Amino acid sequence: MGLKIVILAAGKGTRMRSKQPKVLQPLAMKPLLGHVIDTSVSLKPEQIIAVVGYAADSVKQVFGDTSLVWCMQAEQLGTGHAVQQAQAFINADDQVLILYGDVPLISRKTLIKLLSLVDELSPLSLLTIKLNNPTGYGRIVRDVQGKVGQIVEQKDANDQQLTIQEVNTGIMAVQGHQLLGWLAHLSNDNAQAEYYLTDIIAKAVADGYQVKTCSPSDEIEVLGVNNKAQLQDLERQYQYQQACLLMEQGATLIDARRVDIRGQVEIGQDVEIDVNVVFEGQVKLADGVKIGANCILKDVEIAQGAHIKPFSHLEQTKVGAACQVGPYARLRPGTELADQVHIGNFVEVKKSRIAQGSKVNHLSYIGDTQMGAGVNIGAGTITCNYDGVNKHQTIIGDRVFVGSDTQLVAPVTIEDDATIGAGSTITKTAPQGELTLSRAKQLTIKGWHKPVKKS
Repeated sequence: MGLKIVILAAGKGTRMRSKQPKVLQPLAMKPLLGHVIDTSVSLKPEQIIAVVGYAADSVKQVFGDTSLVWCMQAEQLGTGHAVQQAQAFINADDQVLILYGDVPLISRKTLIKLLSLVDELSPLSLLTIKLNNPTGYGRIVRDVQGKVGQIVEQKDANDQQLTIQEVNTGIMAVQGHQLLGWLAHLSNDNAQAEYYLTDIIAKAVADGYQVKTCSPSDEIEVLGVNNKAQLQDLERQYQYQQACLLMEQGATLIDARRVDIRGQVEIGQDVEIDVNVVFEGQVKLADGVKIGANCILKDVEIAQGAHIKPFSHLEQTKVGAACQVGPYARLRPGTELADQVHIGNFVEVKKSRIAQGSKVNHLSYIGDTQMGAGVNIGAGTITCNYDGVNKHQTIIGDRVFVGSDTQLVAPVTIEDDATIGAGSTITKTAPQGELTLSRAKQLTIKGWHKPVKKS
């Protein structure tokens, strides 16, 4: 028996007030549908079938590099009608899991539990949850023995049924043979004139089967998104959940509600994270790393004991042990810092390798540079790496001292132990162990007068 996963993702999401379809709205910088796909892939199904409709080409383009099978629902005539579009890919001996592209945080653990309930006597299992405010959801109607009898949608429910707090999440697992039979007999005789997938529950009961149910461990798993307010609320809940996971792993967060994780964060012991930090992509923080307030880290690796000070922005960067970065520093893609490197305030480093113990502490730009160990770069230094067409490299040896307000015009080499005098523009190799400088002769113009403002 193979597992087929059907993801319903055809809706427009009119209440989003967006040109993008609902399933492409971002949660933690990933489309809602992307979260569902990732969880589906983790179950290792034979096939994932996505039913699309509104802006189908846009959805396909975003997920074009996946192995999804696409089905078109040209008219949105209900959830049952949507699953009918996927019938051609469902075999009688399949086990089918039905998910929703706008319910992004369903967990693998919950889905495994739901799938485990399906057997020959119970070919359909349903994920339900009890809500304090069930308005808008289909109600789970049970008989006196507590067995599921049917699902009644909000608009079709009577006053007594509207008091029921157990609701349908829409997520279900079902045997392929029975699903195909029940889909063939769906009717749209209801208040919405739609083909409800939930009607197969009553059909299963009528055929003598017991419908088993289970619930998620957290309500967040089954929260759907219909408008921007709900999207924002789910974002904040999700971010707090992610922050709590970091704290469970030992991280110290100054305020768990003011950290955003928009990717994957791997941490060591005794990591400290201040407020308003944003993590994107793949981030690795080793033991004892400290991240100051208002930093953005995207696809970075930071080694043991490094300190990233406030308002620093790091992207596609490796930072060595015991480094000091910031405040207000920017490390751009391709930057690698060895151990004990200091990058100070208002310093930008791009596509450069800086060896152990070197310091660039103030107001400098280092680009396309290979820098040795024990180097000191004075304030206001610039590696002039761009000639207007091509980029060129600067080579700086070990123990070099570069005075303030210096321009190193690439391609250029500063050899080991060289000293560059402040205010120099260096265009040729600076030899090892020597003082190199370039300055115009200092003049004092006697009798010069300051300009006077004209009336």
